[in-house]
Amino acid sequence: MGKLLFVTSSIFGADSKSRQLGQAFVDKWLAQHPGTSVIERDLAAEPLPHITGATMAAIFTPADKRSSEQAAAVAFADRLIEELEAADTILLAVPMYNFSVPSTLKAWIDHVARAGRTFRYTETGPVGLLKGKRVFIVTARGGVYTQGPAKALDFHEPYLRGMLGFLGLGDVTFVHAEGLAISAEAAAESLAGAHKRIASLLPAAA
Repeated sequence: MGKLLFVTSSIFGADSKSRQLGQAFVDKWLAQHPGTSVIERDLAAEPLPHITGATMAAIFTPADKRSSEQAAAVAFADRLIEELEAADTILLAVPMYNFSVPSTLKAWIDHVARAGRTFRYTETGPVGLLKGKRVFIVTARGGVYTQGPAKALDFHEPYLRGMLGFLGLGDVTFVHAEGLAISAEAAAESLAGAHKRIASLLPAAA
């Protein structure tokens, strides 16, 4: 039985367009892959603490020398990493905030990016350790950033591709819904296109 990790990060909950697209993906995935175990982590409903100096000190302290507070901090991050390691497929629902990702998702990335666990340093450079997984990312954007004059402001997709690739997650597929704040008509057209794209990725469940 496969495992799908579904990570959402919008502050708008059930009204979030990225989350709605993500749920549509999950529904089609389950229809095509019955029996898949889905783990959902809602980073807006349950925000993660941002990495601090104390957190880093706990990670670099040998396990047998950690205080109870340090052990708890490391165990929390370990659970996030274990969810990621256990997943065969990863689905991220990521709205664009100020041209990039929500800070809650950045905090999640900071917790799961750990030297010696999800990547390692070698004489020839860093090597990602999260191999053999598929990643799908559904986004919601107020403007249009895949083309046109605003493309230079897209720190959304390039950051995610770069960071995930650093961890060894190179099989990444994006589904963008953009122009959602331009007009109701533009939003409806873009969302319909995103749903069509999801259906094309999972044709047996369409």
